[in-house]
Amino acid sequence: MKNLLIRSLLAIAVTTSTLGLSSCVKDLDREPEFDPTSAIVYNDPANYEAVLAKLYSGLAVSGQQGPSGAPDLRGFDEGTSPYLRMYWFTQELPTDEAIIAWNDGDLPELNRLTWTPSNTFVRTMYNRLFYQVTVCNEFIRETTDEKLSGRGVSGALAENVKQYRAEARFLRALSYFHALDMYGNVPFVTENDPVGAFLPKQTTRAELFSYIESELLAIEPELAAARQNEYGRADRGAAQTLLAKLYLNAQVYTGQPKFTEAATYAKKVIDSGYTLTPVYNNLFVANNNITGASEIIFPITFDGLRTKTYGGMTFLVHAGVNNGTMDPAAYGVNGGWSGFRAKSTLADKFTDLTGANDDRARNFVTDGHKKENTDIFTFTDGYGLQKYRNVTSTGGKGNDTSGEFIDTDFPMFRLGDVYLMYAEAVVRGGAGSAADALTYVNRVRQRAKASTITAGQLTLDFLLDERARELHMECHRRTDLIRFGRFGGTNVTYNWPWKGGVLQGRPVSEALNLYPIPSSDLTANPTLKQNPGY
Repeated sequence: MKNLLIRSLLAIAVTTSTLGLSSCVKDLDREPEFDPTSAIVYNDPANYEAVLAKLYSGLAVSGQQGPSGAPDLRGFDEGTSPYLRMYWFTQELPTDEAIIAWNDGDLPELNRLTWTPSNTFVRTMYNRLFYQVTVCNEFIRETTDEKLSGRGVSGALAENVKQYRAEARFLRALSYFHALDMYGNVPFVTENDPVGAFLPKQTTRAELFSYIESELLAIEPELAAARQNEYGRADRGAAQTLLAKLYLNAQVYTGQPKFTEAATYAKKVIDSGYTLTPVYNNLFVANNNITGASEIIFPITFDGLRTKTYGGMTFLVHAGVNNGTMDPAAYGVNGGWSGFRAKSTLADKFTDLTGANDDRARNFVTDGHKKENTDIFTFTDGYGLQKYRNVTSTGGKGNDTSGEFIDTDFPMFRLGDVYLMYAEAVVRGGAGSAADALTYVNRVRQRAKASTITAGQLTLDFLLDERARELHMECHRRTDLIRFGRFGGTNVTYNWPWKGGVLQGRPVSEALNLYPIPSSDLTANPTLKQNPGY
């Protein structure tokens, strides 16, 4: 059975969701307002678990009821605004992997890498990050030892809440990591700042890196041991994976490489008992909480009856399907949205799209499609690519038998990625075992029934391509391309369709390695400074 803590949104879980929001996001025009105060909510010990569920659900759903009607954020289409959908837009569409056919507002600017500080998708991702930080701050603020003692919370419940608090700190660190990666120098607010309107100070990228590192190191021993928490909740494996990602990108974030640390923490995860799911596609099906449980380290969980949303996995399944060249029923949905498909550069990473040489290529749809992305707004200009399906590993339906809402979980962290991170850290000079690095890469390839490689083939160029083959459409690509020096920069020669606004692609400004601080937040907080180049 799927984890009900994360998947069931109890009414009380939303009562604190707008408390303590700072002026850095006051432009969100949030709704609804709630009468209950934190004191009322937290004086009832039964509510702590429900509020924790709200923090986790903030990665999946759009507001206080599903699928819509009481949004966390207002001023933007609610179905588009959820965290995962916005994260996928901003991590995949500007890269060599995905393109979307929709002409919604300024969404095409992400396809073309021509966004500005007023782009509504850049703004909504930013607002979603800080909304999530704020609700986590409130939970952390209300669960100190002193406050628990004052409310008479003791014994086993107090121990449970201590772990809940560590999980909330992990979720906050995750959102700050995404802010660090995408926006760089951002406003910084913690539970120690005042509640209400104030102007949060802007931190530097290096300072935010140090803060995230210190938080993850502090909570690591307080979290449940790896694979010992309920599925869907953060444990030490999740914290260690995030630390490995932080260290792997340290040179980008701070100018100082930390590849040895990246290898060290990746190895901790590898040694924690995770194993690769035997069948690659079983990581992306409606029962992947079972078929992928041995590999998935931290998922965003979905349930077609309990987490109804037009974002998240509902988007990722429906939007990759059309009603012509693809059969929606084969993907477990009641209709396709004719949205995203593969860029030709992703298809070129595979030598054979039938899957004969690599199972990971089996999800390309070539019939009725052409490889070239000649017209952004024509769905069949680009191979279909449906990695995620709302059918079980045995072909059964999801819980919502109508096929509208999705059961498939999103694997934000998984072992296949950690194997490739370890190998990259070692190839880049981090202390570790070259033999282990080769073994881990070949485990990933053997699972896909691809040919194994030799030590001489294990290069950075190979690893960047292998990450695309293994992790495409999983929200890693923008970060990967920047770390490998293949994204922004007038001397960067690696191009893909519509990069820079032209079909053949062209170099773009290095400034695009960061998204801009939204114009709305600069207006709300005049102490903030824009990222260079905007």
